[in-house]
Amino acid sequence: MDTRLITTDISAAAEIIRGGGLVAVPTETVYGLAGNGLDERAVHEIYEVKGRPAVKPLSLMVPDESAMEKYCDDVPPQAHRLADKFWPGPLTIVLKAKDAVPKLVRAGGATVGLRCPDHPLTLEALRLAGVPFAAPSANPSGAESPKTAAKVMEYFAGKIPAVIDGGECGIGRESTLIDMSAAPYRILRAGALDADTIADALAEGIRVVGITGGTGSGKTTALDVLRGFGALVIDCDALYHELLRGSADMIAEIDKYFPGAVTDGAVDTKSLGAVVFTDEEALRDLNLITHKYINLEISRRLREWAMAGGTLAALDAIELFSSGAGKRCFTTVGVVADRDIRLARIQKRDGISLEYAMMRVNAQRPDQYYYERCDHILKNNGTREEFSAACQKLFTEVLEK
Repeated sequence: MDTRLITTDISAAAEIIRGGGLVAVPTETVYGLAGNGLDERAVHEIYEVKGRPAVKPLSLMVPDESAMEKYCDDVPPQAHRLADKFWPGPLTIVLKAKDAVPKLVRAGGATVGLRCPDHPLTLEALRLAGVPFAAPSANPSGAESPKTAAKVMEYFAGKIPAVIDGGECGIGRESTLIDMSAAPYRILRAGALDADTIADALAEGIRVVGITGGTGSGKTTALDVLRGFGALVIDCDALYHELLRGSADMIAEIDKYFPGAVTDGAVDTKSLGAVVFTDEEALRDLNLITHKYINLEISRRLREWAMAGGTLAALDAIELFSSGAGKRCFTTVGVVADRDIRLARIQKRDGISLEYAMMRVNAQRPDQYYYERCDHILKNNGTREEFSAACQKLFTEVLEK
């Protein structure tokens, strides 16, 4: 068999694949050995030519993300998000396969990987052929993945009908493989896209509800209601105290700027509070330190939640806007209550004196601040049950939109 080197006549390559033959095709990562992914005979030949064990499944190259619904079941919205972000590109997304995908492609399993290659010649071949390509790397199993048509010819000249010469592949690494057939999502193979980049893209798709208001206003109740909607709840005050105990870097910065506030590696919060709650400049300096570390931890938790399949989160932060955390939110809710009610609540909750409670409340924003900045306001002067019902009503309306 003579192996034809194709540079411009892509329709000829598409015709070979439609007819059941194999063609090596270029991608942005490495060359692939492509055949009709819906033709079991072509798929069997791929296994034979590569010397690939039949227990290893193949992925399908597709021209765009519409193929997800065509060849897969139960496609999560997050899969479309990754396709929107990274296709064409070096990402293979594993999903539940429809029966139209041959068992041989799936190696008898229930899933199939889809990949949209970022190479104009291969995308053209996919469009012209009208079928997905089963296309593992174009090398004998165990050999180096080829980045040039010449290398493919070394491997398979005389064994396959054609090679599309699309030049040297720019990345030279296989695509990253992520299993999204069930949550939590898993990186099955590290490749050209790193795991954090993928997790960040998924996290950007999480709907984050921002909850803010002064201490004692009732934000905890609002968060409990959002938990009922399936939201990940991130309480920035609780997170701040976690970091005070566990973040060596943050503690070191506090020690540097507030001498005497750290003893034996531990922050004396009452001593620190006595300073910052009576000094606006000191409070601003503390916030600059803590907001930085809190935002880093928020990002980490949202990435984890996104990889677990989460799509909704609630962010509780007194300084939601000044800290920059509000930029993450698709809507913001201010929780307010009368001053005397707040003072009574935090005295009972924290076991502190009226004087210390007043110091904390006086250091925080007035209600008008939240009225001016938040998309919605919830006033909480009544019972917990009454406020919970008000939260339920508002969040239902907001999330349905």
